[in-house]
Amino acid sequence: MTTAYDVPADVLIGKLSGYIKENMKEVTPPEWAAHVKTGSHVERVPQVPDWWYVRTASILRKLYMNGEPIGVQRLRGEYGGRKRVGNSPAHHAKAGGCIIRISLQQLEKAGLVDKVEKSGRVVSNKGRSLIDAMSTQIKKDLEREKPELKAY
Repeated sequence: MTTAYDVPADVLIGKLSGYIKENMKEVTPPEWAAHVKTGSHVERVPQVPDWWYVRTASILRKLYMNGEPIGVQRLRGEYGGRKRVGNSPAHHAKAGGCIIRISLQQLEKAGLVDKVEKSGRVVSNKGRSLIDAMSTQIKKDLEREKPELKAY
């Protein structure tokens, strides 16, 4: 059985974000999403118009790959980046928590994520089967394009 470990992350996130945008009515960007940065370390708002769906799909994949409950604070650290501080050396800054929190709540309403009391969130059975089905389809498409990948 093919899992998310067997396919490239960028392809899986792209296909998953398209699926979420078309089929999940619970996952919608808030009205302020077009005007907000993703963290204090970022200089501009995202240039991709569908960035909300890409971030949501990426969060879902991270929950799948980790396997254990993850909270908002840990995800803030993972989506953070290098913050420039003038003449001083750059330091790591966490990403904004509101975007991550609302995305997790929307995924929870869609039934793809379950909340674990005081531990964080994990992928539900519905979310796991969705990611596995997408991974299987992606692997078949990649093998069709490049037959030498069937050996792996």
